[in-house]
Amino acid sequence: MKAYRGIVLHFTGDPAADPANARLLDDGALVVTDEGLVDRVTPWAELPGRLRDEAVQDYRDDLILPGFVDAHVHSGQIDAIASPGGDLRDWLERHVYPAERRFADEEYARQAAGDFLDRLLAAGTTTACVHTTTFASSTGAFFAAAHERDLRMVAGKVLMDAGGHAEGGPVPDDYLDPSVQQAEQDCRELIDAWHGKGRCLYAITPRFGPTSTLELLRMAGRLFQEYADRGQPVWAQSHLAETKDEVDTVLERFAALTPRSYLDVYDKCGLVGPRSVWAHCLWPDDVYRTSAGGGQDWQVLKARQAGVAFCPTSNLFLGSGLFPLERTRRAGVRVGLGTDVGAGTSFSMLETMNEAYKVMALQGDHLPALRGFYLATRGGAEALCLEDRIGGFQPGGEADFVVLDFAATPVLERRTGTAGDLVERLFALAMLGDERAVKATYVMGRRTWENT
Repeated sequence: MKAYRGIVLHFTGDPAADPANARLLDDGALVVTDEGLVDRVTPWAELPGRLRDEAVQDYRDDLILPGFVDAHVHSGQIDAIASPGGDLRDWLERHVYPAERRFADEEYARQAAGDFLDRLLAAGTTTACVHTTTFASSTGAFFAAAHERDLRMVAGKVLMDAGGHAEGGPVPDDYLDPSVQQAEQDCRELIDAWHGKGRCLYAITPRFGPTSTLELLRMAGRLFQEYADRGQPVWAQSHLAETKDEVDTVLERFAALTPRSYLDVYDKCGLVGPRSVWAHCLWPDDVYRTSAGGGQDWQVLKARQAGVAFCPTSNLFLGSGLFPLERTRRAGVRVGLGTDVGAGTSFSMLETMNEAYKVMALQGDHLPALRGFYLATRGGAEALCLEDRIGGFQPGGEADFVVLDFAATPVLERRTGTAGDLVERLFALAMLGDERAVKATYVMGRRTWENT
């Protein structure tokens, strides 16, 4: 066993619901087994003498917390980050689809997957829910790179069979799935090859309504349900209600379903349930087109135990809207933070917390430091239905954790040095921190990245 001494922070639930859900030790020890699992968290003074004398990594001036969980990110957009914005459709057409098409080259896809995962680790992120590209080979390359690094990753091949240039849409025709049958075959082969291999998990991944036919969404939902029924549950993910134009397009495209909302389209296709994660959710039916939707989206998401990814840097960059976090959490819906990248502007969950604070402030709400760190760790794990394995320091959980430096930059060092208490220091870290604050990242108790 090995012990890590420092300021230890983890959560058993949302601290906004119960302050006791935040567990903060100003001089604590995280004890990890030789198998890379959490043994316990304890005050340093209560650690057995044998461990104190022989097996301690001393981070006593630093913060030790569970590895960040990114609830929504695109590995295929690593080279589209910081591309000029505009509306969502224009940005996708001019920047994102061309960037993702490069993944047809298997060597490029292999190299980009490794770089992407290394950027996550450098930012302290140890788990992510990932959209790859429509190329099955690029998804295989992503899983191979994740497996090599022993990462708990949820990912899937992007499914798209509509919205091509031939029908006046923004997607290059050669970037679409050639048929629903081929898309299904690709998914099944990837699931057989990678789902449950090491720490890899597969997610059925239709991109979103505007690039899907009804046949494709029904196929995706059928697979999602089929694997659950056979006792081999997979995950599902997509975008939901990111812009008003997107909502309008989907309700028109799938009018034959007589949907009460955008979410209802996915629900009627069997895609909404435990282990499903919906990115953005800015314009649900209690915010936009309420008369059509009846204000039931939050109840459906809660009842189905579905998760939502709050992506503040992306939403601000594209001007898509402000995520209603307070309303979402009051409804009992699981919420995590997502960087989104490339519409998001940073791989850092610290920078994402910074932007989340501003999104909340613009709505007259407040995001305390402890709740921000909860959303970036345990909250993301809950959104992915993985809180039994990651996102916290429960005994037997997987020992993925990050060490953050309160003095990583001169400004951060001065501000945290003059803070009145530890919670104020945490807030300063969330507002001023970025990748430079990540001193080390550990995966299953093994140091995989160190800031040198």
